[in-house]
Amino acid sequence: MHLRRRSPVPLRRHGLAVLTLLTLAASAVSCAGSRGGAPPPEPSAPKSAGGRQDSPSARPEHPSRPKSPASVHADELGAVPVLMYHQIVKDPRSVYDRKPSDFRAELERLAEEDYVPVTAAAYSTGKIDIPAGRHPVVLTFDDSTDSQFALGKDGRPAPDSAVGILLDVAKRHPAFRPTATLFVNGDPFPATGTKKALRWLHAHGFEVGNHTLDHANLRDISAGQAQHQIAAGQRVVTRSTPGAKVTSLALPFGVQPNPPELDLKGGADGVRYAYDGAYLVGAGPAPSPYATSFDPVGIPRIRSAGAHGQDAQFGSAHWLDELRDGAVKRYTSDGDPDRISYPKSGPARPAKEFRDRTRPY
Repeated sequence: MHLRRRSPVPLRRHGLAVLTLLTLAASAVSCAGSRGGAPPPEPSAPKSAGGRQDSPSARPEHPSRPKSPASVHADELGAVPVLMYHQIVKDPRSVYDRKPSDFRAELERLAEEDYVPVTAAAYSTGKIDIPAGRHPVVLTFDDSTDSQFALGKDGRPAPDSAVGILLDVAKRHPAFRPTATLFVNGDPFPATGTKKALRWLHAHGFEVGNHTLDHANLRDISAGQAQHQIAAGQRVVTRSTPGAKVTSLALPFGVQPNPPELDLKGGADGVRYAYDGAYLVGAGPAPSPYATSFDPVGIPRIRSAGAHGQDAQFGSAHWLDELRDGAVKRYTSDGDPDRISYPKSGPARPAKEFRDRTRPY
């Protein structure tokens, strides 16, 4: 995928520069990027693998493809909630922790509001394949704690862990895919063991991303040290799950290295890395990966939080209300993973590398 880079994103820290983050998120979801302009013409028929141009009638129908994007109010340039979780515990100790009951209630809400989980990798590469009329959501977990994932003696995820709760909610909502991205550090999921835990997650459709080896503040160390932290964190994953690709990075404290582009591409100690997306600490909804405002160097996330309490205006309850009520236009699928549909009347415009796939209506 061709990565689009804009000017460096301001540095972030837990609990700091929240207004700056909110401004960034509001700007992103407007999708009024500098590469806007009139909608492109209708795309020509796609080419086959051999270079021959096929007619639309020759292409197999996607099972959930509607008769028209307008029939489901498709808007694939709308905003996507990338939710950020840490500890899932009965007694939260910070605004970043959530009770299992609150986590379950949030998943139930997402399912009832027609969201479908996709991985960070699927989102940042634009490989979003969900049924028509539904909305993608990215569930991300930082710090690789036992409260997020632990296997019991029966080999199944602990029922009160985040993964256990997600699997249970998905059983009762078949359209709600049980997938998520877990960003791990140097000693992930100690109760289960690194190799056993990461292999189980990979085998069951979860994405394992990188959160650096030691949860390092990448701004306060040299460029070489930052690359070491990222490369070493990647090695933790690849050694445990041979063949797995690590393409997503969560920045500890939301802080970018200097220069910020090092969070996407670099290497150290014989390990090279190339990421499709680097994820920040909570702010607001992320732009569509197809929109001009998408920037893989710093993708905003929403901190999971209730409607009341400290900094509730930056939390998931607030932003999910905004997306539900239309105050922020959300991504709605047309059911066709090969096309990008959006209303001509909307403010968003596709990035140039996707314009041959667009279908404005």
